[in-house]
Amino acid sequence: MPAKKSTAIPNEPAEAVVPTPPVGPITPAKPVMPPLPLPPQQLGPGDERTWGLLAHLSVLLNLVTGCAGPIAALIIYLIYKDRSRYVAYQALQSVIFQLIWWFGGGLLIGMMWAIVGALSAILVGIVLIPFALLLTPVLALLPLGALIYGVVGAIQISQGQDFKYWLVGKWVRGTLTGA
Repeated sequence: MPAKKSTAIPNEPAEAVVPTPPVGPITPAKPVMPPLPLPPQQLGPGDERTWGLLAHLSVLLNLVTGCAGPIAALIIYLIYKDRSRYVAYQALQSVIFQLIWWFGGGLLIGMMWAIVGALSAILVGIVLIPFALLLTPVLALLPLGALIYGVVGAIQISQGQDFKYWLVGKWVRGTLTGA
């Protein structure tokens, strides 16, 4: 008897296996709870000194950018205010001190020249121009003094000493403690 030929087509895929649904009651999946946020981790003494030092040295950014020093110190304050009262105190001092001396010095020079310009219309201002020329370099030294004072603060912080800006430090400490 002749052999029976296979009727299967070569390379034809086999029948697909359909999974059977589970038998029994279906239990709903447990809801996944998002992880709870961790409280901010406190800084160690070395990290506190480093960030306090950087807050005071942010005054050097004003030499390059003209105004980024207070912004950098404010960012340090906002990031570390909940993690370290020491860093918050040093950074907030630096922000306020830089705003007063850098922008205050520029404001004084601008106001002085505005007054001289306005009085020049009635001839009195022309007499004041030499005085304004003499006072401008003196007022321009205010930011330089602030720069030196900020570096002195950074040095004291790096040595582990507490630093308090004159007239600003006591006010900032009272603001942070609520006293």
